[in-house]
Amino acid sequence: MIVFKCETFNNLNIDELHNILALRSKVFVVEQNCVYQDIDGKDKKALHIIGYLNEEIIAYARIFDKGVIYPEYCSIGRIVTSFSERGKKHGNQLVEFSIKQCYKNFKSRAIKISAQAHLEKFYGHHGFYASGDPYLEDGIPHIGMLL
Repeated sequence: MIVFKCETFNNLNIDELHNILALRSKVFVVEQNCVYQDIDGKDKKALHIIGYLNEEIIAYARIFDKGVIYPEYCSIGRIVTSFSERGKKHGNQLVEFSIKQCYKNFKSRAIKISAQAHLEKFYGHHGFYASGDPYLEDGIPHIGMLL
């Protein structure tokens, strides 16, 4: 069973930080064949949602209070599950836990994400709806979505 925790940047240990960055790089850079700067200086301002399965990090997201990424919205980003664990509903659990942590930690019900366009229906199942026109981010079609 997957176990989630929410940590500040300063409470991550070196192994956790390494494994988070490795998972993000493996999926967003290598798997998606997208060269971009993943380490963007925002991790220190985020709360980190970490999903463990048998002591291995297999899911991750980072959340921000309003005013950090978007002026009027909290946000969830870098939502990722390891390739070997996809199709097992861990992504759904990750998004649900991330939303709850936004509500708990930031006291706001307004959340905005920048979703890869092909995942619009997935996020729609969690109550998000498209806002604005599709756009390219690092060469990948994205759509802004609100909850």
